[in-house]
Amino acid sequence: MPGGDEAVTQWTEARSGEGSAFVLSRGVVMLFAVACGTAVANVYFSQPLLVTMGHDLAMSPALVGSVVTLTHVGYGLGLFFLVPLGDVADRRRLIVAQLLLLVVALAVVATARTAAILLGGMAATGLLAVVTQTLVAFAASLAPPAGRGRVVGLVTSGVVIGILLARTASGLMADLAGWRSVYLASASLTAVLALVLYRVLPRRSDAPPATLRYGQLLRSTITLFARERLLRIRALFALLAFAAFSTLWSSVALPLSEAPYFLPHSAIGALGLIGAAGALAATVAGCLNDRGLSRRTTGIALALLAASWLPLAFTRSSLWALVVGVILLDLAVQAVHVTNQTLIYALHPDAGSRLIGGYMVFYSIGSATGAIAATSLYTLAGWGAVCALGAAFSCLGLALWAFTRHSIPDPAAKVTSRGEDRHPTM
Repeated sequence: MPGGDEAVTQWTEARSGEGSAFVLSRGVVMLFAVACGTAVANVYFSQPLLVTMGHDLAMSPALVGSVVTLTHVGYGLGLFFLVPLGDVADRRRLIVAQLLLLVVALAVVATARTAAILLGGMAATGLLAVVTQTLVAFAASLAPPAGRGRVVGLVTSGVVIGILLARTASGLMADLAGWRSVYLASASLTAVLALVLYRVLPRRSDAPPATLRYGQLLRSTITLFARERLLRIRALFALLAFAAFSTLWSSVALPLSEAPYFLPHSAIGALGLIGAAGALAATVAGCLNDRGLSRRTTGIALALLAASWLPLAFTRSSLWALVVGVILLDLAVQAVHVTNQTLIYALHPDAGSRLIGGYMVFYSIGSATGAIAATSLYTLAGWGAVCALGAAFSCLGLALWAFTRHSIPDPAAKVTSRGEDRHPTM
């Protein structure tokens, strides 16, 4: 059995019905990561641009706030209605089609002259940005079982960087060339990636797509949750971890923009550069999963997540405490996320898109819950209460792990011990 690096860079997949073979090289894995980061960044570009957008299009404060809401609603709908298509369609064509439609949506946003057109374009952008999850599932399907965790970790590192740097990049570009330039640049980059992926990706994965009608496909996603206890528990881990993640990132600008710091938006956005350390955790967690250490990785990560709120509680008196807390929190959340995705994909590789899409719905619910609760709580009770909320989400996750850690076998550990994935297919 080859080692982790060799499995990623040397594994060869023979395409059914073709004489050629597709090599999942490190360069192709990094292409997946770049495409994922670029796509998901579109969901977060608007956050530092809301005031400027509102002034430009004469939007009321309530209407401006709906820009972010509609983007996330579109993303949530896409997770359930679009991502499962990866299990019945040619993923290469599906990915390219979604990216090209995303280019159109971004162009609509960049050229919008009315609030209605802008909001419609943002909802479509969120809906189509779920191509990120189709890419993750495709990368996992191309990886050998013994190296799947490493591949998922590397691809997820691109997602992490895309999310955390989106706000910084959009703020800087808007200062230089206006908010519309952000979406024009993203549309151009997305079009280039669509062309490159069309030329590089294989036409089909190692298994033929499932022969399910669309309605059956959506129902089977729900059936998977009813059947797989591991999927339900890992989805709850995602909900709680990303609720904690969103609790921090949706509210941290509030104390930093007030006394004693009065930091400008550009400085606050630079926190994303610190948080990008989570990309390292994604890669390391993937390697640990390949070694069959997913249960231990999850427990350590959730413990770090709970501990991160101690230094974060001292944000008002020390920026260094904030930096330490941000690093710990992002490392922990991304380690849990990669572990979750690696384990649930191993349950039924032929249903990988449905598994990841359904799992990510809980990610979205957690993110929305943390954002709404944190901003409301800050207004009522201040930063200390926000930190208590984040710690509560984190401790709930750790308690869930403690109660369930011995009751469910890890599919990744089985795969590692056997050297191949023998889980029953649907």
